[in-house]
Amino acid sequence: MVADPPKPDHKASSEPEPTANGVPALGGEAGAAGGRRAAGQRLRGCLRANALVLLTVAAVAAGVALGMGVSVGRERHAAFAFPGELLLRMLKMIILPLVVCSLVGGAASLDPAALGRLGAWALLFFLASTLLASALGVGLAVLMQPGASVDASLGASLGAEGFPQRPATKEVLDSFLDLLRNIFPSNLVSATFRSYSTSYMNKTDMQKFPSGKEEEGMNILGLVVFAIIFGVALRKLGPKGELLIHFFNTFNDATMVLVSWIMWYAPVGILFLVAGKIVEMGNVRQLFTSLGKYILCCLLGHAIHGLLVLPLIYFVFTRQNPYRFLWGIRAPLATAFGTSSSSATLPLMMKCVEEKNGVSKHISRFILPIGATVNMDGAALFQCVAAVFIAQLNNQPLDFVKVITILVTATASSVGAAGIPAGGILTLAIILEAISLPDKDISLILAIDWLVDRSCTVINVEGDALGAGLLQHYVDHTKPQSSEPELLQVKAEVPLNLLAAPTEEGNPLLKQLQSPSEDTDTLEKESVM
Repeated sequence: MVADPPKPDHKASSEPEPTANGVPALGGEAGAAGGRRAAGQRLRGCLRANALVLLTVAAVAAGVALGMGVSVGRERHAAFAFPGELLLRMLKMIILPLVVCSLVGGAASLDPAALGRLGAWALLFFLASTLLASALGVGLAVLMQPGASVDASLGASLGAEGFPQRPATKEVLDSFLDLLRNIFPSNLVSATFRSYSTSYMNKTDMQKFPSGKEEEGMNILGLVVFAIIFGVALRKLGPKGELLIHFFNTFNDATMVLVSWIMWYAPVGILFLVAGKIVEMGNVRQLFTSLGKYILCCLLGHAIHGLLVLPLIYFVFTRQNPYRFLWGIRAPLATAFGTSSSSATLPLMMKCVEEKNGVSKHISRFILPIGATVNMDGAALFQCVAAVFIAQLNNQPLDFVKVITILVTATASSVGAAGIPAGGILTLAIILEAISLPDKDISLILAIDWLVDRSCTVINVEGDALGAGLLQHYVDHTKPQSSEPELLQVKAEVPLNLLAAPTEEGNPLLKQLQSPSEDTDTLEKESVM
């Protein structure tokens, strides 16, 4: 008996036929609608993933437009810029616990040998990149001659005399001694809000005597050194120090949660920070017209260093795409431009390099706080350009010795410079004093510092992040050859040696801790019987 042929299944035939890779091929309107839905889902996913970056960039653009379009009197300027001030206050509030806790946990997570190797490589990278930035700044300033066509009396016409000045009376030797004094603060509590600085008392017209005093401003360098040494000491304690290490790690994790909350307010604060600075200038167009070549020299130097020099160093040592790494830290870079503070950007930078670029926590939380303190590529480049600019403004020729002095002084003075807005200006007077240049033209630098300092901060935090990436590659590359710097396992439960210790009679806590093991022994005996 011949079986009847199968009837055609119209329902099955209406379904799309699978393609070679097993995915149904939709045709006609259904396929187009499905493609549009998939594209829409991808677009929404991309916008959701990059919402903070897009909002931050939009806030910068809106801040420029708002600052150029409104006119606010001096009496209302503080109220106008208040949302931006609020953002900086919130970010600075968490700098102290973040730096101390992250460094203590990071230093305690590494064995002393690995800590020494990582620290040495980090300092070598920071020093080399800062020297390259300084050399690039001097070379561009000598080539472009930004101060050759600027009138020396320009400061009064632009209203720059209203800016605060720091007279260049501090000797270079005293600056280095102050750096060493701040590394070892005499009072750790005072170091959280004060730093040591040498000033001078003029006893006569010909003599001045140094006099040290504490100035307002966190001694971040002293806190960094203490936190590293304290973390190493906790590691040396072994099991006794695990509880305290666990405390610092938990404190740091809680701080990162606060950071994630604060960053959603960041676009609003950045909008008013940028707008407030532009409103404060008032004569932005005249500043750009008169000092355009100086501004272009600084921005061009930062672009070359940030887009070519630092990525090239990263590529030479890792053989990986540096721009993919930079794409992962786009949110901190945008925040750095808006806040103009590398210390304020530190929390978000830690979060991004760990989650986006795969840098280990014990590396990022050890290296990034150090980099935010000692690595100032953008500031060193800007200071070199500014020193050459002021020399050209005063028709002072620069010989080879003075050029070397600028390079060395800019590199050394950038170490430990305050990671705050206009922090590079505070050390520019040291360079001018070293090459015997007048300080009266610092007011011109301050007049356009609101823009150049933002570019400096972007380069500073980029160098910190790439340094963390280089050290992560170094650790991964040396795993087979040497012992890996292992994380110290911090356990939340009670240490085992406490259970094995001789117990005091009548201690209810220790009896309760011993009861699970006693119950286990009883069960084993019953099972054997």
